[in-house]
Amino acid sequence: MTDDDLNLRSEQACREAWPAAAETAVDGWLLRRSGGRTRRANSVNPLRGKRGAPDRVIDAAESFYVGHDQTPLFRVPDIADELEGALDHRGYQLEGGTIHLYAGIDDLAEIRDGRVTVSPVPAEDWLAARFRIGAYDDIDRRVFREMAGLIAGDRAFVSCERDSEIAALAYGVIRNGLLVVESVETDGRFRQQGLGRKTVGGLIDWARRAGADAACLQVVADNAPGRALYASLGFSRELYRYHYRRKPHEPR
Repeated sequence: MTDDDLNLRSEQACREAWPAAAETAVDGWLLRRSGGRTRRANSVNPLRGKRGAPDRVIDAAESFYVGHDQTPLFRVPDIADELEGALDHRGYQLEGGTIHLYAGIDDLAEIRDGRVTVSPVPAEDWLAARFRIGAYDDIDRRVFREMAGLIAGDRAFVSCERDSEIAALAYGVIRNGLLVVESVETDGRFRQQGLGRKTVGGLIDWARRAGADAACLQVVADNAPGRALYASLGFSRELYRYHYRRKPHEPR
């Protein structure tokens, strides 16, 4: 598999692990819309294959999002950065630098802990903990519930308890043999206890037994604790980075 194939395989798997409520393909780009605060499911993302002229794509995206009363937002991976010049010219602001990490399943740590719970569906206590830790408002709770219900393929929602409540959690999806690690969170009251490592380790163990051959995840570039956690688990290969470009608010 070439680097391009691996990058695009990972790109697609991550997109499918966090599905949007509505998607429209335009000139080789996918216009995703779900509502709420999540950027990935409310942004323009590249597809495999030939993509259209930047200005034409941006015009179509702006019309689409403005028509849905949303601010146009582009997710720009450095493996598909042909929109950068046109977005710069239009004054789009940069935000959210993120790193895409990858590892073969045999290169990842083997961690098993009996206190880690694995479920194919998100139980109400898992969702409650996710919403509490992430400070979700009512709209984001609805969007996340809807998104979780749209996930296709093998999936697992994992958690680790302390003091009779969920202290750390994550979920994972296997697409085309690739585990995508998502929503890794530890309650602030229980950090520095290795619970995130146990939780993601439980997810990796599940994926290994389910037949996954590799794993990937996305971590915010300036999230030093998160990057240290993933490095300790064996995520040592950086595939590419991406950032977002948001249309500035125009004065009325």
